[in-house]
Amino acid sequence: MTPAELAQASNSAIYASMLALTLAMVFFAFSFAAGRRKPAVTTTAEVIESEGGAAVITRTEVIDPIVPGRRSANIAMSLTWLGTGLLLLGVVLRGVWAGRVPWGNMYEFSITAALGILVVFLGFSIRRDVRWLGIFIVIPALLTLGLAVTVLYTEAAQLVPALKSYWLVIHVSAAIICSGAFTLAAAVSALALLRGHAERKAAGAEVTGLTARMPSQERLQVMANRIIAFTFPLWTFAVIAGAIWAENAWGRYWGWDPKETWAFITWVVFAAYLHARSTVGWRGNRASWIAIIGWSTFLANYFGVNLFINSLHSYSGV
Repeated sequence: MTPAELAQASNSAIYASMLALTLAMVFFAFSFAAGRRKPAVTTTAEVIESEGGAAVITRTEVIDPIVPGRRSANIAMSLTWLGTGLLLLGVVLRGVWAGRVPWGNMYEFSITAALGILVVFLGFSIRRDVRWLGIFIVIPALLTLGLAVTVLYTEAAQLVPALKSYWLVIHVSAAIICSGAFTLAAAVSALALLRGHAERKAAGAEVTGLTARMPSQERLQVMANRIIAFTFPLWTFAVIAGAIWAENAWGRYWGWDPKETWAFITWVVFAAYLHARSTVGWRGNRASWIAIIGWSTFLANYFGVNLFINSLHSYSGV
């Protein structure tokens, strides 16, 4: 394929991915709005004749039908897998077109970050049922892709000298995985706040409304904690790898460049989160808010530094 054909194929795959994810969002929304239905219980009595007389045997059967909300969630998950596969194809074709890893500017990092969000979510879904979480993951991924194709899009170009290093693969790949995991943790933490509010409002009664689709606040908080506990060491590695790369590129490990500073701020916030989870007085809503603030600092690092601050790390390409 010619470079022009590769470019067109990459763009087409990304647009097709956005279409599939949009449909997934619609089905996730329908599933979430459908609410959770309790399984139907049927009781049957059967009379059995025996030598000692007649005996009545009662059988109770729990029927858990496939309700419309569940069907919609299954369709949405299938579309999410399809959209993720198409996005992976678009990213790979972009790299083939550029002749390098597709992380040389903000457009390329954005489409790969959206892929990271979806891959982390789908990987998590293999181990447990998180269909109720789908809409809160697909929307950020779609927004990231929409911003990439409308505002950040740029033609593939050669890397600036500082980026021509194998550390680009090591450092940025770790950051991409962290972007997906931090987004997942922030979504779960935000839902934990909503669920906690609903539980307090119910005052011990059964929670109703949209939040009834979610697990309990405690389970959501445990889920967020596990995600961040997994991601924090990886982010630590990404920061250290960035420092090693900086020494290789600029002759110093750390210079308090804005991007380095914000990466350290993100590290401090998530370290505070893990400390808060281990401290009784700071569990619950406070820990959830810290997780959301940590994700916000990650976004500030990515968008704020690249677009609005002149630094050694400004490789936005826009």
